[in-house]
Amino acid sequence: MSRPRFVVYSRANCPLCDEFIAELELQLAPCAERVEVRDVDADPLTRRRYGLKIPVLTVDGSLVCHGRLDTAAVARLLAD
Repeated sequence: MSRPRFVVYSRANCPLCDEFIAELELQLAPCAERVEVRDVDADPLTRRRYGLKIPVLTVDGSLVCHGRLDTAAVARLLAD
């Protein structure tokens, strides 16, 4: 079974993004290497899709949550 791929879309100078990432890293502490942080402004398509929703968490390409970390959703993904 492959491990889920967590991607956080954020942008520079975003305190909410920093808090979101810190909370996610705490929840994923044993497997933090699975978190990839991407700049939402680096790609025009990504900026159009998520630019007003950041921070955004996707897992294996599917939207999990945005704005605030949904720790229950992340726990469910880790349990699968």
